[in-house]
Amino acid sequence: MRIGNVSGFYGDRIDAAREMVEAGEVDVVCGDYLAELTMLILAKAQARDGGVGYARTFLTQVEQILGGCVDRGIRIVANAGGLDPAGLADAVREVAAAQRITVRVAHVEGDDLRGDLSAIVPPVDGTPVSANAYLGARGIAEALTAGADVVVTGRVTDASLVVGPAAWWHGWAHDDWDALAGAVVAGHVIECGPQATGGNYPFLHEITDRRSPGFPIAEVAADGSSVITKPDGTGGLVSVGTVTAQLLYEIGPPGYLGPDVTAHFDTIRLEQAGAHRVAISGVRGSPPPDTLKVALNAVGGYRNTMTMVLTGLDVEAKAAWAEELLFGILDREAFDDVDVRLLRFDRPDAGSDPEATAHLRITVKGADRRLVGRAFSNAIVQLALGGYAGFHTSTPPTDATAFGIYRPAAVPRAAVTHTVVLPDGTRRTVADPPTSGPVQPQVTASPRGGAQSKGETRRVPLGTVAGARSGDKGGDANIGIWARDDAGHAWLRSFLTPRRIRELLGTEAAELDVEVFDLPNLRAVNVVVHGLLGDGVASSTRPDPQAKGLGEYLRSRVVDVPVELLAGD
Repeated sequence: MRIGNVSGFYGDRIDAAREMVEAGEVDVVCGDYLAELTMLILAKAQARDGGVGYARTFLTQVEQILGGCVDRGIRIVANAGGLDPAGLADAVREVAAAQRITVRVAHVEGDDLRGDLSAIVPPVDGTPVSANAYLGARGIAEALTAGADVVVTGRVTDASLVVGPAAWWHGWAHDDWDALAGAVVAGHVIECGPQATGGNYPFLHEITDRRSPGFPIAEVAADGSSVITKPDGTGGLVSVGTVTAQLLYEIGPPGYLGPDVTAHFDTIRLEQAGAHRVAISGVRGSPPPDTLKVALNAVGGYRNTMTMVLTGLDVEAKAAWAEELLFGILDREAFDDVDVRLLRFDRPDAGSDPEATAHLRITVKGADRRLVGRAFSNAIVQLALGGYAGFHTSTPPTDATAFGIYRPAAVPRAAVTHTVVLPDGTRRTVADPPTSGPVQPQVTASPRGGAQSKGETRRVPLGTVAGARSGDKGGDANIGIWARDDAGHAWLRSFLTPRRIRELLGTEAAELDVEVFDLPNLRAVNVVVHGLLGDGVASSTRPDPQAKGLGEYLRSRVVDVPVELLAGD
């Protein structure tokens, strides 16, 4: 079967759905809308008078494609229901009625745990604005089996949007572990849309079609193997490299835990199977754990950021004086957190004014909205005539905004009622698969220092011989790094020890726990930097709060690379 992704996040390209229906020749279109941050955004929207807790952009896509899907027999599966899948299912029915189209709509619920937090481990402190267990694919499969044309869910795993339709189509049992694991891998590849088809790809020279990348399609076979491709005539690239990049995105240890199956990423085999076609095979699966992951979001207070621009000479002295003057006006201890970062973009004897500037970026957090808001930003503006030479700010005074705190947790499966509501209104509890018991720690698999090349080396950027893709997993940052050949991988796995990673990432990672996992089948290593993002994207004060640029920063670091790896580079 052919499953086409039409959304990688809430806010992705709207016309991807219409493009997929018209050109993709697919059996199912699926869309992922629910990043960890999105649940906080939807909770805020739901709390407003008349607010809804689902992704509105999905309805716009449904308006555009519903008729075409019905005519072509294409099913629609999306997790856009967020915190109100039943409400979204009703909204889809309203769209269908307005277009005089008859469709059967089902939804999946049971992930929202706000009504009873007692079983969550570790225990929940306070009252979160969202608390959602990551459900699996079986509710989707049962809805499709019952004849649903559209299935909307709340918080299911991203890969479930592929696993559910594949399990329905091929009739997989709960314990078809290898087939299910193969579908998880296919789902992980296409869940972020064009990141699998050349988007965010580090080797830009490999992409000869620079048009907006087409969204990906997974052709999933009965044994769980798949081919990743894209609609004919669309831009971008599908190659072993682009698929590898997405496979390494936002993962941890090789045993990728899920609610339906544990997929072992160290068993994946990739092969270029034609132009814009990459075959995935060999994936092994095993039973999932007896707990489900839970994502908790709580209101953390208020935050505000102001940036002072420093130009020309004596940048560090100017920054120190500005900080001293600011906290002479304001009591530093009155804030819960103060983050001061001097960002150096300046260069000596710059050829233009912007090239001579640096930024002093100050972020404050606290419970007092007035203090964090205009009291803070107005205090910075007060320095305009009595501070350092050339003072100006990058923005006018800003007000405080609420921020959230993300916490990962777990819940026993028995405490969650995974429910599918079929098109006729029948409610059905979805059975759990056999499980493996408690989650077991996975040991860091890469050697902590191995044999280094004794031959000649040259100092070049790491990215000369390695690709990388990075992202966030709650408060942790993930960087997947891969080589182009076996020799490059052998060097990477010995070179990129946890200690080396800390050195290359600099001061902000110097004291953090770093794990490095080896994935020889992908010629890759996966790095997890624990705690780099604090309490998650909504709370992080880093300029890059989701660590999206961290991999490219790592690639830019100059290191000693064996010359034999540089042939042709």
